[in-house]
Amino acid sequence: MEDGDIIQLYWERKERAISETDKKYGRYCYRIAYNILQNNEDSEECVSDTYLKTWSCIPDDYPKMFSAYLGKITRNIAINRYRRLRAKKRGGGEIEQIFHELEGCIPSKQSVEKEWETNQLIEHVNRFLASLKVEQRIVFVKRYWYAQPIHSIANELSISESKVKSILFRCRKKLKHFLEEEGINL
Repeated sequence: MEDGDIIQLYWERKERAISETDKKYGRYCYRIAYNILQNNEDSEECVSDTYLKTWSCIPDDYPKMFSAYLGKITRNIAINRYRRLRAKKRGGGEIEQIFHELEGCIPSKQSVEKEWETNQLIEHVNRFLASLKVEQRIVFVKRYWYAQPIHSIANELSISESKVKSILFRCRKKLKHFLEEEGINL
């Protein structure tokens, strides 16, 4: 079923919208949640929460890219769940490592809220991503949007883990420089 047809089902408030969404995007949403949470049960709950959130938001929104819309909802739900779980039990994990890696090259949430609206920051990051070579952009997005482990990115792209780390290091450095040139205080 095409995305427009699925969205129309949401607009018509037909429960079939959820089953069609699950059929087409269930594994995609699960993978995003699992890369963040590293737990089957929590990931499945995030996917269910994604469908519920989509059900309640679609009448107000008409997403241009349904997959990106679902991915963003799933990612936000998974990160919120991760933070709640992390607050309960302080342990290591991939997300903690990702936040640590990005620490010096993106502004803190409070800094962004004081100086720029979130949409302006998104615009800057999107322009930065557009300036990267395709391989760099793919590696960056897989790591920092989809929260994929480095070894997984290396396997998917048939490159070494050290090359992935090198690309990420250079991209973070470029991002920091790019944002500083745009006047964003880090």
